Amino acid sequence: MARNGLREFIRTYVRAIHDSNAAIFAGAGLSRPAGFVDWKELLREIADDLELDVDKEYDLIALAQYHVNEVGNRGKINSVLIENFTDGTRTTKNHELLAKLPIKTYWTTNYDKLIEASLERSNKLVDLKIVKENMSNPRPESDAVVYKMHGDISLPHEAVLTKDDYEAYEDKRSVFSTALRGDLTSKTFLFIGFSFDDPNLSYILSRIRALLGQHTSNHYCFMKKVNRKDYKTEQEFYYNEVKQTLKIKDLKRYSITVLLVEEYEEVTEILEKINYLVQAKNVFISGSAKEFGDWGESRSFEFSTKLSKAIIKNKNNVVSGFGVGIGSCIISGALEELYESNVQNVEKRLKSRPFPQNTGGKLPLKDIWTKYREEMLNNVGISIFIFGNKIDEKTGNLIDANGMIEEFEISLKKGVVPIPVGATGYTSCKLWQRVMSDFDDLIGIESLKNLYEELGDREKTDEEIIENILKIVNELNKI
Repeated sequence: MARNGLREFIRTYVRAIHDSNAAIFAGAGLSRPAGFVDWKELLREIADDLELDVDKEYDLIALAQYHVNEVGNRGKINSVLIENFTDGTRTTKNHELLAKLPIKTYWTTNYDKLIEASLERSNKLVDLKIVKENMSNPRPESDAVVYKMHGDISLPHEAVLTKDDYEAYEDKRSVFSTALRGDLTSKTFLFIGFSFDDPNLSYILSRIRALLGQHTSNHYCFMKKVNRKDYKTEQEFYYNEVKQTLKIKDLKRYSITVLLVEEYEEVTEILEKINYLVQAKNVFISGSAKEFGDWGESRSFEFSTKLSKAIIKNKNNVVSGFGVGIGSCIISGALEELYESNVQNVEKRLKSRPFPQNTGGKLPLKDIWTKYREEMLNNVGISIFIFGNKIDEKTGNLIDANGMIEEFEISLKKGVVPIPVGATGYTSCKLWQRVMSDFDDLIGIESLKNLYEELGDREKTDEEIIENILKIVNELNKI
């Protein structure tokens, strides 16, 4: 894939996700690695019944219709659907990556339940749209809407598969076309799991053309590049290469840019990159202090306020647990910048999560705090650690902030990049020393090593420290 085209796609799609304007359109290829069959394998037995060779057939929708014509019903087709889409397959890495993204709109032609299962596994409430009756009954407070425009294995008799089904689509399922029209106009779609000869793709594109004409947003489609090793002869390879080139040019008519990959594994790498960049936009600030040492209370408060304000101004989002001593400063700094910038949706840019201090329930408070920290760090890409101390309730002595240490460990476990500001002292200094002693393993980005070293310089001003932090954040946010 051309690097410039990939960079442009990632930049555009990440922006669409942040703006809540991204959508996914999934085809059979997304489910195939999970063990489900593609169109040819699904209809192989159907073709055998007709004494046809499925590998020689290109109009597979017509093939399904031929069978219905011959036997007078679709009972065999329904049985084939049930047999092939009700086994114990599990979601794939790509399903998991898509489910982690803050995307609300999913369209699919697949009959399986992998998309909704992966979303539910990510603790998301799914509003499932299978039949037209579902469209008028939205699920309250849902996190994602999954439109199964060709039906679901739970209702095999209503699955869109034959020519009859496609020809009657606008009569029976026009509400799906209406919803699709709106999403194609307002959102940026990523088509994933469609091959250049997928029969569903042609029908979808013709529907897009009929619905919108030229009035559609720009969309993207992953497609595996035709490879010589997949064909027996040079002539067969050349034919399919030419056909794919023509198909790519034709997709431009529908405002779809094709992203060619050499192998499907590249798609996983790209989705991982998108996930990282989306999460890197969210910065967790961990800090607490009962004592301020050489910094003094006034400077510590000002630094905490200026830091969160700078993070927001840098177009990042702030997540904070409202730590003892400086937590309110972190919140006020972020709010000050948001209000000065006239941001309307404050809750989207600032997530403040005060820790509960008492409980009358069965679960110990310590366990609640751990789960709380894990939840806060779920969709975060960067963690900043400042200060970090507290008073031991039993001895009255000043000790390390064990909560900050736990947040550091959770960050490492979740792949969140830690930025401990050693210059602020206490626990953050110890964490900084740990990072510097094992930099290659914990950070692994050589170009950032000098910037991390400077985080321990106690002679730097507040402005210099914050500028240094922002340089690291911006490097981590680069595509």
